[in-house]
Amino acid sequence: MPDLVIHNARIRTMDAARPSADWILIRDGRIIALGQGTPPEAPDRMDAKGRLILPAFQDPHIHLLSGGTDLATSAMLYDATTEDNLLATLKAHADTHPDLPLVLGSGWQPGIFGDHNLTAALLDRVLPDRPALIYDSSFHNACLNSRALNMAGITDDTPDPPNGHIVRDAQGRATGMLHEEVIAWALKRLPHLTDAHLRQGLTAAMAHANRHGITGVLDPCVTEKENRIYAAALAEGDLTLRICGAALVTEADTPETATARLTALRAAHPGPEYHIHSAKFFMDGVFENRTAACLAPYADGPGGNAPCMFGAAETDALFTALDAARFAIHVHVIGDAATRRALDGLAAARAANGPWPAQHQLTHLQLVDPDDAARLPGLATANIQPLWARLEPPFSDPSLAMIGKSRWRDTYAFRTLLDHGADWCLSSDWPVSTLNPFEIIETALTRQKRRGDAPEAPFFPEQALTIEEAVLGYTAHAARACWRDGFTGILRPGFSADLILLDRDIFTCPADEVSDTTVLLTLFKGRPVWQAPTL
Repeated sequence: MPDLVIHNARIRTMDAARPSADWILIRDGRIIALGQGTPPEAPDRMDAKGRLILPAFQDPHIHLLSGGTDLATSAMLYDATTEDNLLATLKAHADTHPDLPLVLGSGWQPGIFGDHNLTAALLDRVLPDRPALIYDSSFHNACLNSRALNMAGITDDTPDPPNGHIVRDAQGRATGMLHEEVIAWALKRLPHLTDAHLRQGLTAAMAHANRHGITGVLDPCVTEKENRIYAAALAEGDLTLRICGAALVTEADTPETATARLTALRAAHPGPEYHIHSAKFFMDGVFENRTAACLAPYADGPGGNAPCMFGAAETDALFTALDAARFAIHVHVIGDAATRRALDGLAAARAANGPWPAQHQLTHLQLVDPDDAARLPGLATANIQPLWARLEPPFSDPSLAMIGKSRWRDTYAFRTLLDHGADWCLSSDWPVSTLNPFEIIETALTRQKRRGDAPEAPFFPEQALTIEEAVLGYTAHAARACWRDGFTGILRPGFSADLILLDRDIFTCPADEVSDTTVLLTLFKGRPVWQAPTL
């Protein structure tokens, strides 16, 4: 590539040693120099016309292949508000995709649908003959039609697998609704999408991410499928972003089996374009299906609670073994009991193995006991999804009712975590919600929905982040969470030329306009992977 200089720019490097510049020189995919004043000569020149340039964003908790496969192969059910609307959307998708071996849908909203009204019998009304499976927006619940139930071998007498639940009606009959680990159990028995479908999904996902300024990701649930597709795309030179992965560890694992499997994956995929560096644990589920593990019983009418998905001794043993093998530990925690169990496990690993720059991460952190907020610094990075930290009825109502008003202040309490000194990074959990970093950053600042979406009052606005903290969370801190901070995440000579050009300055525009930001150009290793038609 010929040298490229971008000049007349407002460059925020996110590098404390040199925070700003107005030109940048790129050669062979690397940053050669940044400066103020008259730019150097170069064969290629771009006038940024005074616009803002930032390091390209990185999303350290995004289900890249799953989200892209949804874009390519699934009915989008996120906006369905009635049974008829949901069924019509699903049928239209099935009719236009007759080749799919399994009809898939994604995104039905637990605040509208659930165990009470979503059943195999309902789906059979439009899909009596083809197997179908539709996920909720959290992907912790799924409903099958009768054809899929039969193919999966799920009957009224099928026992629940560990950490999974087959929903049954008052007569003990399987309704078609599945919670948590039983979904993966059923999928193994259903027709699979082809690798061609999956590669199509990955291509769609990367284009979607690049368009929103993302050139690096951490997939937090890598199984054999994800590993196979990512490795194939790397081998064929098709990656337009960097991928690191957290390989899934389940309750069926022992310290020996988990360490052996992850060690083999890491050796086969050492990076930097695709590498395995983490172990993923689901310590609990979600409030939406009453599998969040809390220190106190749920506060709503039905009450109850849920256990952690790993016992205390099992957690300590697995965390200690994987930490000793120098894997980062990446833990899904929703309820405060799950957070405490994960922190106890990380403390046990540190006591056994000593500290090292692991970048262990607790992700989601929906409900955190104040005593545990103070324990996070030094043990784990807070990997947070700010988009969820807002009032959004009816979707937010069930979980808030279960948490109870007395504990709402400890819900998505991100400022509390940072004030205690916790490291942080921002992420999306796409396709659970949008991957658009600017919508997510806006909610981090405002703690409410976008101004055009009938926002409620801000949800504990004192827990908001600053724009500087939010951008760090998507750049330098995200790179560190992905083990790429030695060559990405900031704009510095010698670093990869991964940058974005924006249509506005998000550091100076009103907070409730950040979500309107458009990425005009995304460079990955100095090459454009997205360019707006208007540029």
